Amino acid sequence: MTVQAYLAFGGNCQEALNFYADCFNAEIRNRQTYADKEIDVPSSFRDKLQHAELKGKGVYLMAYDAAPDTPLTDGSKIHLSIDLDQKEKAEAIYAKLSAGGRIHHGLREREWNALFARFTDKYGINWMINCDI
Repeated sequence: MTVQAYLAFGGNCQEALNFYADCFNAEIRNRQTYADKEIDVPSSFRDKLQHAELKGKGVYLMAYDAAPDTPLTDGSKIHLSIDLDQKEKAEAIYAKLSAGGRIHHGLREREWNALFARFTDKYGINWMINCDI
């Protein structure tokens, strides 16, 4: 069994995936727009992503641009968690991924003997980074 994160965006999915691809040194695959789909979306939305996947070493996310009539609210019910075992990698990913976002807990040593950070990125996605030290 695999539990998979599927992220929804309001028209900026390609931009967000480009950002995440850079942060995680990953590749965007299986990119599909609404252009050839028989889905009722405005013509101005046809170039938006109906489905895409981000794959890299240890990362696999799926994402899409929700149709304009689908309500999206940045929420706090889910956080994507990144577990690392190298301080330098944790610091690098934290710096890239949190840039332009909102920091809730900066990356620092915590009582469970790990570096930890929690933040919301510039696309409204919540993240946690944990790195055993």
